Amino acid sequence: MKLYLVCIASLLLASCSAVPPTAEAPADAHGVAMAKPLPARDVAEAMAEAGKSGPYPERGVGGPIGVRSIHYGFNQFTVPAEALPVVAAHGEFLLRHPTATVVLQGNCDERGSREYNLGLGQRRADGVRKLLAAQGVMAGQVVAVSLGAENPRNPEHDEAAWAENRRTDIVYRGEPAGRP
Repeated sequence: MKLYLVCIASLLLASCSAVPPTAEAPADAHGVAMAKPLPARDVAEAMAEAGKSGPYPERGVGGPIGVRSIHYGFNQFTVPAEALPVVAAHGEFLLRHPTATVVLQGNCDERGSREYNLGLGQRRADGVRKLLAAQGVMAGQVVAVSLGAENPRNPEHDEAAWAENRRTDIVYRGEPAGRP
């Protein structure tokens, strides 16, 4: 329960953060960067693509955009080279859909202390967040949180299960629940 409250508090704090204005994203009256408005046709396409809940890509579609999890080696948090096309595809989607928001959930296997796993999960989520930011994705579109070992995808206690549980999940806000 405490982890749940920490995650909610992190999401609320991140949604209130200010983004410095740039030439591409001018500031509003409060100094917060604003996204460029989409042409009406693009907004209509995004809403048709996503339904009423907001834009997000469909899970499992072909290519990197359908992949929702990035897996890591034991005690690793650097995004593996083979996952870079996945991050790039999601970055391009977020750039084309400035109203879309994503939560990056860092996960670990069960080995290690609770504190260590929470820190490692955060470093995993932050690594993906930094790559998205380097592509130009606005900070307000991305929240990085750690779930540590609290959200195993595979409940077994062997190397195959641990490998499946060492991941960062890419979860778009408003999309139907399902396996990332």
